[in-house]
Amino acid sequence: MDNVSRRKVLLSSAAVGGAAALGTGQLAAASSAGAAARGVPASTITPADARYPDFVSGSNGRWRARPDAIRVATETEQVVAAVEEAVRAGKRVAVRSGGHCYEAFVYHSDTQVVIDLSAMNDISYDQKRRTFVIEPGCTLMEVYMELYRRWGVTIPGGSCSSVGAGGHIQGGGFGLLSRQFGLTSDYIHAVEVVVVNAAGKARAIVATSDKNDPHHDLWWAHTGGGGGNFGIVTRYFLRAPGTERLAPEKQLPQPPGEVYVHQQSWSWNTITEDRFRTLLRNYSNFYAEYSEPGNPYAGMFSMLVCSTKASGSISMTTQIDATQPGAAGRLDDFLAEIGGHMGDAQPTTLSTNEMRAMPELFAPQARPWLVATRQLGGSGWGGRGDYKSAYLRQAFPEEQISAMYKNLTETDQRSALVSIDSYGAQVNAVGTDATAAPQRDSILKLQYQAYWSEDAEEAAKLSWIRNMYRDVYADTGGVPVPNEVNDGCYINYPDIDLSDPEWNTSDTPWHDLYYKQGYPRLQQVKAAYDPGNVFRHAQSVRLPE
Repeated sequence: MDNVSRRKVLLSSAAVGGAAALGTGQLAAASSAGAAARGVPASTITPADARYPDFVSGSNGRWRARPDAIRVATETEQVVAAVEEAVRAGKRVAVRSGGHCYEAFVYHSDTQVVIDLSAMNDISYDQKRRTFVIEPGCTLMEVYMELYRRWGVTIPGGSCSSVGAGGHIQGGGFGLLSRQFGLTSDYIHAVEVVVVNAAGKARAIVATSDKNDPHHDLWWAHTGGGGGNFGIVTRYFLRAPGTERLAPEKQLPQPPGEVYVHQQSWSWNTITEDRFRTLLRNYSNFYAEYSEPGNPYAGMFSMLVCSTKASGSISMTTQIDATQPGAAGRLDDFLAEIGGHMGDAQPTTLSTNEMRAMPELFAPQARPWLVATRQLGGSGWGGRGDYKSAYLRQAFPEEQISAMYKNLTETDQRSALVSIDSYGAQVNAVGTDATAAPQRDSILKLQYQAYWSEDAEEAAKLSWIRNMYRDVYADTGGVPVPNEVNDGCYINYPDIDLSDPEWNTSDTPWHDLYYKQGYPRLQQVKAAYDPGNVFRHAQSVRLPE
């Protein structure tokens, strides 16, 4: 089947069976409520339903809501009907695909209706449009496995296997293959989006990368503009630019058949401030040298996880394309340049919330790509956490290293860290205004993280992560204001503190930290496609004044 996968056929068959079970009177009532003629309404879960507790929170256990209903859709027409019904009733709408939003953008006290897309998880190929089609409820691991097994291709998405495609792709979509292939959003040819006009009428629009498309700006807004801003994406149409005449196997990146993977750690017992400083200098200087597209290390990704001293160790996980000539030697050279001076690297035995311990990888191992993707993929769910981000455009300034060392060592907090991920290379091959993801000349991406299990721990964890972030960026008002060193924040790691004048004392508003010069254009898209501000949250794109 070319245009529809077998899974979609099965879902449609189940929908027909469900319609028959309703009976003609109920089906007619559903139709009059705006359901699609060829299907049934989205399933409705209310507080009386035994499933309700599983649908009112996501991966971050900090956030729970008590919506009137969750509408679980299986097709675009159901989303249109559910949105229009909620708008007509004056209900506040929120949207969920995979449930991995770090802030309370979905599960907050104002939410009355959640449009849940988790059952829209079809992956297929559209012969007419000459694109791959990914629905928003697909998890990244489902996407990787289906694309690879059927066509031998992939997307350069994130490492957390349970993240949903819906929000991940439109926020940029960064992962272990991004230095080699760019951001996932760079492969969006078109998006199908359910939008609401000024009269409250919902409809589905397909917006494409074709500059003559009247909805071209709506396409652009979904290439890094973040979720919950303009409408509900019900389908992504993906292919590399200029590949419409090629076979499907040539339209998305072909991952390396084999990669080398490696992991090592350094005990905090052996790390002085001078040694920590040298480690971060070496690491950031290396990526400053190898940040251009097509450089010899474009096929390599690494993650330096600096946990607090109370947590026990600093670790580094690395993956490199093993099919490139000399890959093993380049990996050895990298490891020697980054940590060889320390001389006491050891197998990783302490897991962090960011990466599990894999002592078997202390000696670099060759792995088939999909095996490595499963091995390195995380899937955290249900714990509590807080997150902050920053892009780095050049090697770490000394004052930032000093602030990190102080905050990592002068605390008794465990399960707290900063992950320093390699960035750049092919990501930097795209112009800063070509997509809505403007950070296109960075070398590293940082994610500050704090985790806890009990409510009683929250205050201390939040205090630690907030103060560390403020200290590191003290010279720019406590946030990474874009300049010659920093380049703002990643919208897929949303941080409500960026909007708080207590924690952002700079003159740069939160939206410019995410979107830089592209924010006014995003506002114009908002005005055109969501004039009633139906799709909104604490950091959604604002209507222009």
